[in-house]
Amino acid sequence: MNASEAQKGDGCGHTVLGPESGTFSSINYPQTYPNSSVCEWEIRVKPGERVQLKFGDFDIEDSNSCHFNYLRVYNGIGSTRTEIGKYCGLGFQMDGLIESKNNEVTVQFMSGGHVSGRGFLASYSTTDKSDLITCLDNASQFSEPEFNKYCPAGCVIPFVDISGTIPHGYRDSSSLCMAGVHAGVVSNFLGGQINVVISKGIPYYEGSLANNVTSKVGPLSTSLFTFKTSGCYGTLGMESGVIPDSQITASSVLEWSDRMGQANIWKPENARLKRFGPPWAALTTDGDQWLQIDLNKKKKITGIVTTGSTLAEYYYYVSAYRILYSDDAQKWIVYRESDVDQDKVFQGNTEYYHEVRNNFISPIIARFIRINPLKWHQKIAMKVELLGCQFTIGRSPKLTMAPPPPPPQTSNDFSLQTDKTTFVPEIKNTTVTPSVTKDVALAAVLVPVLVMVFTTLILILVCAWHWRNRRKKTEGTYDLPYWNRAGWWKGMKQFFPAKSAEHEETPVRYSSSEIGHLRPRDVPTMLQTESAEYAQPLVGGVVGTLHQRSTFKPEEGKEASYADLDPYNSPMQEVYHAYAEPLPITGPEYATPIIMDMSVRKELPGLQGCLPYQELLGILSSGERKHSCCFYIG
Repeated sequence: MNASEAQKGDGCGHTVLGPESGTFSSINYPQTYPNSSVCEWEIRVKPGERVQLKFGDFDIEDSNSCHFNYLRVYNGIGSTRTEIGKYCGLGFQMDGLIESKNNEVTVQFMSGGHVSGRGFLASYSTTDKSDLITCLDNASQFSEPEFNKYCPAGCVIPFVDISGTIPHGYRDSSSLCMAGVHAGVVSNFLGGQINVVISKGIPYYEGSLANNVTSKVGPLSTSLFTFKTSGCYGTLGMESGVIPDSQITASSVLEWSDRMGQANIWKPENARLKRFGPPWAALTTDGDQWLQIDLNKKKKITGIVTTGSTLAEYYYYVSAYRILYSDDAQKWIVYRESDVDQDKVFQGNTEYYHEVRNNFISPIIARFIRINPLKWHQKIAMKVELLGCQFTIGRSPKLTMAPPPPPPQTSNDFSLQTDKTTFVPEIKNTTVTPSVTKDVALAAVLVPVLVMVFTTLILILVCAWHWRNRRKKTEGTYDLPYWNRAGWWKGMKQFFPAKSAEHEETPVRYSSSEIGHLRPRDVPTMLQTESAEYAQPLVGGVVGTLHQRSTFKPEEGKEASYADLDPYNSPMQEVYHAYAEPLPITGPEYATPIIMDMSVRKELPGLQGCLPYQELLGILSSGERKHSCCFYIG
């Protein structure tokens, strides 16, 4: 629809009337509208659709009950139209939508004498766009961290500012729809769906020119927003050199000699973005010049970035151009937006150095691209990079033993679905983390927890099994289930001197035959000695009186537990014998008696009483162990 044909009067302001959505305002908005002005807009959408209106701002002076200053909305166009409503008021809040009964609407603005009032700004769309917003809405008006909205056509307006750029994001005070056009998510003429994500703000927002929208430098903000896309926004090989020099051609090449007489040739292969040196430049300055790029095969092309000469001494750049594309370099098609019957003219650079981006909505599917300059400064000179991705034909692979796919759904009424089709340029978004489903997030939490629980249970079972085996081994080796205090005291009595004189002369006899029958029973505290040295006593016989400081103590009467003690079979392993040293008790020292049987006298006649020391040592060393003798160590 041609906006100039769809509006009448002298009170019309900014107007873009698209096939599915649009934006219009009173003259001079947001400044005061003039007296005695009128404008009438005729809005048409596809047959079968209905129109909905949403006001971004409404400030029409209320004088004499909307008699001189008002906005009136009608169902239909022409003489058959019927009124929906008449509106006026300063700062009037109209939060709801105004809906028509058919696909045609007439909006009439009338102003008489007034003192103040900004006028109005309104947007429209078909009624299936339930999330319609206006060009004045910004991210700070929404509390959700992520949301979808529908932007109407015509949101590139001079009285709205944005700050930021992709991929870093836009300041939260920026207009959502105007930022969407700058980012290449939606078309200014068509409008479209945007998927917005709110993030933490950054200290500084860059400014840039893209899609005929200039973003300004912005200061620190608490939050920013960016757009989620499917991500077809990579470079296609001009800067990197993937595209060889032989695949870059031009209509003409500028050749000249400088003041030093050195020849300069600004060849087509110089037109690589971000490369140091001169650009490509055309020999002649007319509208028939072109720069051609061969991508070697079909690619999905979603945008283009250009600069001027990048040389300060040569202030050359292209300010406007067309894009042509082809599959065979013979038949060329001029790029146009959907539902538009005229060629798309892209705004180029405004100076020689900074980059300017333009997006193709919808994308171009082609092998060859031509850039046709229409306007330039001094000379046609530029550097270029193409944006996009590989083009894949959506054909299902042939599978054996598999059921056939269901037939595709067909419809005669085709509506542009910018969030599902390839008609929207896809911008790689580095500020947005990919979303995950709730199931994946739940699994990410449960799996580590379950692994930790099972690991802990296994460790507990292993430790319990190991402790049980160790306990059984300990009980089988030592057999010490409890501490018998009575047996311990009786065992310790032998280390103390006798309390009564009646026991002083009571001998205790040990024989080698009795020692072999001794077993430990009630005295777990007896110390075990080395079996190699003390397996049996060297001399058997009767032990005499043991006084203080003695290492042996005679029996104080027959006790059942004492006879069964085996001091050589104690569970504790010691390096030294249990009786290697006397107890540290003060008092006089006495010799240790060794008593010999009387049978020795018969075998050794002439010996009376105890043997001398030297003779006793001789007997012991000769192996006569079954005899006892008496020897005193003085």
